[in-house]
Amino acid sequence: MPDLDYPADLRYTSEHEWVRPGPVVRVGITAYAQDALGDIVYVSLPEEGAHVEAGQACGEVESTKSVSSIYSPISGTVQTRNPALDDSPELVNSDPYGDGWMFDVQPDDPDSPVGLMSAEEYRAGLG
Repeated sequence: MPDLDYPADLRYTSEHEWVRPGPVVRVGITAYAQDALGDIVYVSLPEEGAHVEAGQACGEVESTKSVSSIYSPISGTVQTRNPALDDSPELVNSDPYGDGWMFDVQPDDPDSPVGLMSAEEYRAGLG
């Protein structure tokens, strides 16, 4: 397995999404997920104002290899989508924790990201 980055300030799901906790939670896919997918050519994200449920599919990432679902790590209302991914889906490959973020969610429960894995727990689950 390649040595990939998993920032310590983020929380992670077993489906390879990350969240940046806060009043509004930012969501993306991990370096592991983008590496496994290969070259990303299209990203379908939930619409602003849509309600997403924790653990439920809310979008898709299409690569040259396959199509994979994006699962919402928390329940809440989508505040913003990353408009840059419409024209440049490859940002998910080049910068999964920065410019390649997917969407922001206003959580139904402000404490909801607490149950997600730390970077160390996520990394341990990969190996």
